[in-house]
Amino acid sequence: MRKIIFNSFWALLLVVSVTAQNNTSYWQQKVDYKMDIDVDAENFQYKGKQTLVYTNNSPDVLNRVFYHLYFNAFQPGSEMDVRSRNIADPDGRVEDRISKLSPSEIGYIKPTMLTQDGQKLTYEVVGTVLEVQLNKPIQPGQSTTFKMEWDAQVPVQVRRSGRNNKEGVAYSMSQWYPKMAEYDFQGWHADPYIAREFHSPWGDFDVTIHIDGDYVVGGTGYSASNVKGGDYPKVKNGKNGKKTWQFLAPKVHDFTWAADKEYVHDQFDGPNGVTLNFYYKNNPAIKENWKKLQPMTAELLQYFNEHIGEYPYKQYSVIQGGDGGMEYAMSTLITGERKFGSLFGVTAHELAHTWFQFLLATNEGKHEWMDEGFTSYISALAEDEITDGKSPNPVSGSYRGYLFLAKSGAEEPATTHADRYNLNRSYSITAYSKGAVFLAQLGYIIGKENLEKTLKEYFKEWAFRHPTPNDFIRVAEKVSGFELDWYLMDFMQTTKTIDYGIQGVEANATGGTTVTLQRIGFMGMPIDLSVVYEDGTEETFYIPLQMARAEKKNPYSDVKWTVLKDWAWAYPTYSFEIPAGKNVKSMTIDASNLMADVNPENNTYGVE
Repeated sequence: MRKIIFNSFWALLLVVSVTAQNNTSYWQQKVDYKMDIDVDAENFQYKGKQTLVYTNNSPDVLNRVFYHLYFNAFQPGSEMDVRSRNIADPDGRVEDRISKLSPSEIGYIKPTMLTQDGQKLTYEVVGTVLEVQLNKPIQPGQSTTFKMEWDAQVPVQVRRSGRNNKEGVAYSMSQWYPKMAEYDFQGWHADPYIAREFHSPWGDFDVTIHIDGDYVVGGTGYSASNVKGGDYPKVKNGKNGKKTWQFLAPKVHDFTWAADKEYVHDQFDGPNGVTLNFYYKNNPAIKENWKKLQPMTAELLQYFNEHIGEYPYKQYSVIQGGDGGMEYAMSTLITGERKFGSLFGVTAHELAHTWFQFLLATNEGKHEWMDEGFTSYISALAEDEITDGKSPNPVSGSYRGYLFLAKSGAEEPATTHADRYNLNRSYSITAYSKGAVFLAQLGYIIGKENLEKTLKEYFKEWAFRHPTPNDFIRVAEKVSGFELDWYLMDFMQTTKTIDYGIQGVEANATGGTTVTLQRIGFMGMPIDLSVVYEDGTEETFYIPLQMARAEKKNPYSDVKWTVLKDWAWAYPTYSFEIPAGKNVKSMTIDASNLMADVNPENNTYGVE
């Protein structure tokens, strides 16, 4: 196995022993950015200089590279604009707004110079992607240095990024710089920016921002003078009334910042020495909620540390900005003029994204359910515990959403690219709701304790990497002893549904009761059948699914647990006998309601 050589800081990645979905030794590219940004705040424009050291850890020779120029999406006639005006259910934040932007309101990134190791390169801007032909191919194991200069204009806030959002925040600067596209075992991921999210290589960032002195700036990274946090960020006075803000961000795959003249900056001590930063408008109407949010954000961080893995940085920033809620490296942008429940909920969700998609950096275009769904699952559990909600199923809302979609006729497989769903609604429910159900239902299959162990082991093995669905399910298999390829395939890669029913309950010649169950849907599952007898006692009959090749432990400590023979998927019915001496009063398939059965009406017998 060929080892990938990193500097001492990157040695922590421990990538050499992990196997990716394509069965080759795992590798990932590395990008180190140094950027200097000079902002013309009056005109919402800026000039940028970027030095990017690109290390090719792949086994391939690279003859070209691609950069994302995300701000170019905010122009009339862009793919984002046209798609929004043609889809049946456009995002209300976009709709036809891009088509109406004037030249002074659009966004753009215009490269003016690009070199590789000092030699000029030929390039072409194609919408939101910069196509670059290299003069000198990058050999496996080699590094090369790109230098770029560009002019840019910050668009009027439409989606995620922009100026003067609806709450009056001046700058929400996400996806604002020429960003090297990801190259992995599937090749280049130079997706145009049409609607959805991102996939980027890991690297170290050194970003210097020059902006008018009355702005307060927050975002990704630490002060250049103290990479452990504390003094955050480094600020000094510059020329022409500007201040210079310098940030260092090690081991990240994105860099975001926000700026406003009216920001209040609070700090709160979080667990394990993490400084929590809060930036919000100096608005008396929201101050109480933002103050109340701070200790509860620390509780959220502690919950995720305990249930997934420890947050590896020493700062995190919650920043008022953007157009809703969106996760970024070591920070989030959220709209802040909310009722407290909403403010806490969106913070819980975006902070949870630090683990699912930021540290466990899945490709959001291809596997959107792995970041949105896993985040929805764990944030729902965290919110319920911290608010003492005591819900029997904190993810019940996700089940309702998925079941609605499954019966709507509009569901598409979760293998659909995030930008190419027929409907935005289908994307949203699949990514958020079905993805959350995938995890909760996995707990039904392998047991709650095994699910909890799986999440921790997944983080341990795949943090600071780019895991795929197969990588996650292999961790779950190793932890639980179950074979689970059928579950990943049938539930997330098809639209097949689960529907089991009680077909018959009849007295037999021996004085016992013959129970016949039916698989009506095409997707197989193990079955928990809870029986209540007329004498008040209870018993759960567990029917393993044959192709899972394992049995879960009794999840009901106070109920008798009887394991029956396996049910092979191809057989549509399954019968067993309850011996004489016990009269059945009622029975229920999956009393936990963790199995996403599309027709629960046929899951009971004798239940009024």
